[in-house]
Amino acid sequence: MTNAKERKTATLPQNVSNARCRNSKYMDGPERSKVPDDKVPWSVEFKDYKPVHFNSPRVLSKPVWADPNIETDKKVVLKFNKVDGKVNRKSHVGEYQVVDGLPLNITGRTGLTGRGLLGKWGPNHAADPVVTRWKHDDKGEQVMDPKTKKPTLQFVSIKRLDTGEWAIPGGMVEAGDSVSATLKKEFGEEALNTMTMDKKQQAEVGKQVKELFKKGNVLYKGYVDDPRNTDNAWMETVAVNYHDHKGTFHKFKLQAGDDAGHVEWVDIDSNLKMYASHSYFVMGAAQVNNAHW
Repeated sequence: MTNAKERKTATLPQNVSNARCRNSKYMDGPERSKVPDDKVPWSVEFKDYKPVHFNSPRVLSKPVWADPNIETDKKVVLKFNKVDGKVNRKSHVGEYQVVDGLPLNITGRTGLTGRGLLGKWGPNHAADPVVTRWKHDDKGEQVMDPKTKKPTLQFVSIKRLDTGEWAIPGGMVEAGDSVSATLKKEFGEEALNTMTMDKKQQAEVGKQVKELFKKGNVLYKGYVDDPRNTDNAWMETVAVNYHDHKGTFHKFKLQAGDDAGHVEWVDIDSNLKMYASHSYFVMGAAQVNNAHW
């Protein structure tokens, strides 16, 4: 995915507290049971823990991207902590526990059991492309932050339709797909609306995206504190920064597609409020490019 000799690394904090998904109302679902900070790890005894159970009707309707309901169909055997056919059930973090046939969230308690809105039991893998460029003023000069004296970096951000929050235009790694293929596909669908283009346009844009995505810096690989997480299903991702050194994206017209409500270039700054753990990823992009944060 990246050239090891040119790769820079970001020092991102491991987001392992389930802070965003605990003690809140589940998306399109019930209120979660309360989980104090010191009771999150499974290794800590919590006798009074009585999590709410929830599986979204959409997930139970058996869409192609969802696992069977192993809570009710005991004949189905999923191979957890392994590559199960075309589905990768390994965690980026390590091996997770499986109790009574159900995987346990590798980070700890969330206040809700079942799958919620997630299709897979255990880890649900995603890929998040952080596409960046330097900000320039009307005269073409690079914009420097007056306080940090560092150049301002911009990234392609979408506004999610489900929560209304700004986010990276990423998506789920489908069964049989690679992370690198997902990064390109999701960026094209959500930020460039390639799904509405004819085949000739798709081929042209696809070639340009492929060129930009040749070299990237892996910013993060692991667990995501996502509002959809439950005790038995959770999000993990690989976030990769692709920096537009050559001005390739001046050729592109950003257009929201798929589940994006809006898309634009957004200045990277420490005051950014974003979906799930996405602010961590853009902070990493600022680090590897020595930009303002």
